[in-house]
Amino acid sequence: MKLRTRTHRGLLAAVLAGGVLLTGGCSAGGDATSHDRGGRTATDGAPVAPDGGKAAPEQPDGGADGVREDDQAREFAPPADYLSTFALDVDTASYHYARRTLGDGSLPAPDQVRPEEFINSFRQDYPRPEGDGFSVTVDGARPRSAEGEMDGQGGEEWSLVRVGLSTRGADREGERPPAALTFVIDISGSMAEPGRLDLVKESLGLLTDELRDDDSIAVVTFSDEAETRLPMTRIDGNRDRIHSVIDELEPTDSTNVEAGVTTGYDEAVEGRRRGATNRVVLLSDALANTGETEADAILDRIDDARREHGITLFGVGVGSDYGDDLMERLADKGDGHTTYVSTSAQARKVFVQQLPTHVELRARDAKAQVAFDPETVKQFRLIGYENRAVADDDFRNDQVDGGEVGPGHTVTALYAVRLREGASGHVATATVRWLDPRTRAPHERTGAVETDAIDGALWGGSSKRLQITAVAAYFAEALRGGGLPGAPSLGQLEDRARALAKSTEDSAVGELADAIEQAQRLKD
Repeated sequence: MKLRTRTHRGLLAAVLAGGVLLTGGCSAGGDATSHDRGGRTATDGAPVAPDGGKAAPEQPDGGADGVREDDQAREFAPPADYLSTFALDVDTASYHYARRTLGDGSLPAPDQVRPEEFINSFRQDYPRPEGDGFSVTVDGARPRSAEGEMDGQGGEEWSLVRVGLSTRGADREGERPPAALTFVIDISGSMAEPGRLDLVKESLGLLTDELRDDDSIAVVTFSDEAETRLPMTRIDGNRDRIHSVIDELEPTDSTNVEAGVTTGYDEAVEGRRRGATNRVVLLSDALANTGETEADAILDRIDDARREHGITLFGVGVGSDYGDDLMERLADKGDGHTTYVSTSAQARKVFVQQLPTHVELRARDAKAQVAFDPETVKQFRLIGYENRAVADDDFRNDQVDGGEVGPGHTVTALYAVRLREGASGHVATATVRWLDPRTRAPHERTGAVETDAIDGALWGGSSKRLQITAVAAYFAEALRGGGLPGAPSLGQLEDRARALAKSTEDSAVGELADAIEQAQRLKD
């Protein structure tokens, strides 16, 4: 499930309109509306009452700078339109596909730019919890330099607030459960383009050598029809056989995603292993043109396998022309996430460095709820996540699907927040709720932030990772034609990104700077 958000039902898509932002989250397809809240007195109690019959969730101790994790953090219940509720996941495909598009000399389509996937593409500095579940970090800054200068207009009264969630890293080799992975591989004619099927074959070959002997692989291919090339097979003693199956893959005809997904899930269910992490990995350009080509006709099979057997979906997109929306919807229904690869280096990162260690889970049905304090907060806007809704009242309803999150993952939600004049004290409380991946017992962890923790200078005065988060968010908003208070120009963003790349020695931030430079040239 994707990272999702919802505020009061009456609040729709949050956009910058005449310098005034919505007080609330976003909803796909909504009209832009402006709201300015009057002062309200909060009442006692938790932001949302627990479900009847549920055990009291665990509240771990500990915390980080700017974060409270005690009962005091939950001593208020804001009005419904001061709540923002979302289910967790860590998609990054939108950012990587945008980079590919810019590199090919074109601007990405605005509706393919999802700021949350830009933000979640970069390493963060959140502390890791000791066990399963999450740490919670809430911090922020004002969009100005340490000298008090603003890059853009309209940001004087605003702060950026970052809500960061992090899971514990991968266990040592041999400690994770075995994996049962069903690879559903697109071999249609469109996959003949360089950087598609050839990259998929290279990636799977690398992964076959990285997986453990007690892991298992099945291979299903699809073009106009689907075919099982390899039933679920233990790696031990069969690596050469698996390599031969992968090496023999060649592009053929049309793209019948429905046939591939249906056959793939049939194979995954038949080969399902108790005590293992069972997952379908879909590798495709997602350009369906045969069979049922709309996601709605494919989703039921994915949903049934997830609910009945706990089988999740990981979507890997390839190709210069890519069905981003279809892949996202499939992964959403399959409690999985998506990424996009266009180079051997990206493929190695996903299939060698990440997938073998991330096949286990740290949390099931994970959701978060951010409750803003109306006594101090005048307006807020969540950046991105317009179509990722979970009802506020369903935060503690464990029958409502959340997201599955693996080891070493981080999830970031970035808000633009306007405080009331002279406001001091509590700003927001963020609570994450998840189910133990083995026992399904519910747990929660909570963090809060005060006004003094979000009043410092963003540029040069705050965490470098917070600055990178801001650059990614501002860049995404510029690409999709939106705007944020205090947003720098693309030229200023490029300068910020290059300075951060140098100071962090992070090559991914250097690639972000290159993408901003390419976008600036195309917009000029």
